[in-house]
Amino acid sequence: MRGCASSSPHGRWTDRLHSAWTLHLTLGNQLRLHTPPMVREGKRYNFSSNMQSLRYALVAYIKSPIEEFVESLRRELHPNLPHLAAHLTLLPPRPIRGSEDEALRALSQVCRGIEPFEVTLGEMESFIPTTCTIYIGVAHGAERLQDLHQQLNRQALAHAEEWPYVPHLTIAKMMSESAAGQAIEIARQRWREYSGSRRIQLDRLTFVREQTTNSWVDLAPIALGGTLVSR
Repeated sequence: MRGCASSSPHGRWTDRLHSAWTLHLTLGNQLRLHTPPMVREGKRYNFSSNMQSLRYALVAYIKSPIEEFVESLRRELHPNLPHLAAHLTLLPPRPIRGSEDEALRALSQVCRGIEPFEVTLGEMESFIPTTCTIYIGVAHGAERLQDLHQQLNRQALAHAEEWPYVPHLTIAKMMSESAAGQAIEIARQRWREYSGSRRIQLDRLTFVREQTTNSWVDLAPIALGGTLVSR
């Protein structure tokens, strides 16, 4: 859920989500009663129905002084909240269609035709009042990220995004608009004091799966301009 606790449409959105989830559970249970497991070459594949209960994402981890800055700022703004390592998101969380291997092959097919490229981070911003998320925007290279997102959001990874895709580096999601308002002022000051490079070289993405809320596990790295790296 992306919205702030005080957002007015939240109740209606939650009601719709609850109804959709209830229907999903009913259909999922029926499918599990009648659908046998798929096995090929000695390897068990995930059910399509089971895929609906798992969420996956595609991210680009950031390994530079920016990573240290982000982790330090997160500890200052929201020390008790677990976070995925500093990253840019190419595909926000979603279920997949078919097996994980099928999704990885689809990702590899697209990424092998994309050469590594550079992006530059911009200003510290927030999604208030839509959400209570504090983030750093992308000043240069946002169009490349948007184009890549469109190419990746197909086949096994196709998904109707809940929110328009905006390239950004998430800092923290606060619990309320007032907390987010205070946090953004601190974050902007810290970002002004940051003297390191704001450039990020993207040459590898990582396919991840959600284990529990706010907990993700890496499944496979995928090189841009290359092939799927073995798991």
